[in-house]
Amino acid sequence: MQRGDAWAAVAERLGERYPSVLLDRADAPPAAGAVAVGYSMGGRIALHAALAEPTRWPALVLVGVSAGVDDPASRRQADEELAAWIETHPIEEVVQRWEAQPVFATQSPALVEAQRPGRLSHEPAEMAVLLRRFGQGAMPPVWDRLAALDVPVLCLAGALDERYLAAGTRMASLLLRGKFRAIDGAGHAPQLEAPDLVASEIDSFCAALRFSGK
Repeated sequence: MQRGDAWAAVAERLGERYPSVLLDRADAPPAAGAVAVGYSMGGRIALHAALAEPTRWPALVLVGVSAGVDDPASRRQADEELAAWIETHPIEEVVQRWEAQPVFATQSPALVEAQRPGRLSHEPAEMAVLLRRFGQGAMPPVWDRLAALDVPVLCLAGALDERYLAAGTRMASLLLRGKFRAIDGAGHAPQLEAPDLVASEIDSFCAALRFSGK
């Protein structure tokens, strides 16, 4: 439910040293040495792509990402019910329901209002397809595969986002070269709520990669 400009504030802060490119699909040819940065569903897709092709990216930054839910079948049923509802309602109602989710309660009214035009530009039918293909119920848990991913991975989560705070900590502990950082004062979308802190963490992570020659 976000467009690429949700990352504009972070990209602007990193732009002098790390030019950013928006990928519209996980199998797009990456630039040499490019670090993949993904948020929520996008981060899950990037993680699964990296597990399928470990040499695709030299490193990953995963923001508000989990390696899977404990009960995929139950979540898949819930996602299907939501997808069926989405494709039969106008985008205005879809956005209203989306913005009312407790996970976004930490976002200020001004921030929600700024994101709304992008959300309203979506097509409900396309959103339903995305949920069915890449929802947490559709994508199998990969907790048991994380230790095989031999690339540096920075896991970020808002300090106020309890579910993904726990998931990010767990992922970093299982990854061979995982690192976790909590973003103070932020919820599930720290790149929107605390872009300075997110940019600083990505900057430090990429600088360490460059220094180590990775």
